[in-house]
Amino acid sequence: MPQTPPFAAMFDSSSYNRNLYQPKEDSCEGLYYHDNNLLSGSLEALIQHLVPNVDYYPDNWIRKIAPKILQLLTEWTETFPYDFRDERMMRNLKELAQRISSGDEMYRKNVQQLLQNLIRKLATVSQYEEVLTKINATSTDRLMVLKTKPQSIQKDIITVCNDPCVLAQQLTHIELERLNYIGPEEFVQAFVQKDPLDNDKSCYSDQKKTRNLEAYVEWFNRLSYLVATEICMPVKKKHRARVIEYFIDVARECFNIGNFNSLMAIISGMNMSPVSRLKKTWAKVKTAKFYILEHQMDPSSNFYNYRTALRGATQRSLTAHSNREKIVIPFFSLLIKDIYFLNEGCASRLPNGHVNFEKFWELAKQVSEFMTWKQVECPFERNRKILQYLLTVPVFSDDALYLASYESESPENHIEKDRWKTLRSALLG
Repeated sequence: MPQTPPFAAMFDSSSYNRNLYQPKEDSCEGLYYHDNNLLSGSLEALIQHLVPNVDYYPDNWIRKIAPKILQLLTEWTETFPYDFRDERMMRNLKELAQRISSGDEMYRKNVQQLLQNLIRKLATVSQYEEVLTKINATSTDRLMVLKTKPQSIQKDIITVCNDPCVLAQQLTHIELERLNYIGPEEFVQAFVQKDPLDNDKSCYSDQKKTRNLEAYVEWFNRLSYLVATEICMPVKKKHRARVIEYFIDVARECFNIGNFNSLMAIISGMNMSPVSRLKKTWAKVKTAKFYILEHQMDPSSNFYNYRTALRGATQRSLTAHSNREKIVIPFFSLLIKDIYFLNEGCASRLPNGHVNFEKFWELAKQVSEFMTWKQVECPFERNRKILQYLLTVPVFSDDALYLASYESESPENHIEKDRWKTLRSALLG
């Protein structure tokens, strides 16, 4: 999010000549400050405060204000580049840039660089989204693969990568790459259906774009199903137990790295019903390490243990001397939930009609922290073979997971037996 000091300074009471301009409280309710920081004000007063008019129009206006506008546009296009995927926004940006750069060679070069960087960024995002589309288009149900290809010649996760630490590192590659493409504006667009400051004025809801945020949530779900699939697929229970212990070690390494999203996805996969019902398999597993990890991600007391661990990882990142120590990948669904409740639980306007700046400062604080985390460069060496497997290998659907689970360990009651028969008939013909 835009840094708060420069933004606050825009509304600093000392930044304008009050002899030239004074807000008229009788017409726009005025602006309220504390220690020269804006606390609240009506939208009309904010607009009047910033827009020159007949009474407030400094000499050499373009020359004086152009550097500020250029600074604002630079920060806007770097922090919120996805705003300019809209043709109207891009057209307006180019028109404004043309006005700023006319007659000044230095401004012309700066504006040209700004536009080139923005276009390059948007092109990279489009390419990334095309790759995601191709990956999704090629995904199939693992059960269909099993029907056409004997299980004995299929790869599994341990065959592809037998080192849990390496797999945790490759998961971190995927997490950081997908985080990097989530724009801060996507958090706002995920919740806001219309202008939060105007109940009567519709916003650009038809242009709501949260595809990268949604793709990241889908990745969490895919990883959970991949874990469950890898556990349920082996025929022998000693092999299933080995896979469970393998993923426990992967999850523990994710915790050590600071990759809480993959950690939670792995735990979720192991807690899925088709996996948790495999009692004979779990009896062969050394579960002490798993219970420790579950305790760390325990949802009780609003995820108190996880939040404590997250604060520790955040503090480590602030004093880090290497990119490895800087890694903080939050449990993303909980982050979304926190931002959602902050947005919904606090009014955007105060009872007097003023904009509630404290709410938006808090929202900006949370999203800004996320922006810092997502910019960390992954320090681990990429392994294309492992990454390809994680991203593209088919996974079981819910029904296929239950069928594989029942095939591995027989149903225990009439309900499970009936479901087993139904699934065999439906999926195996």
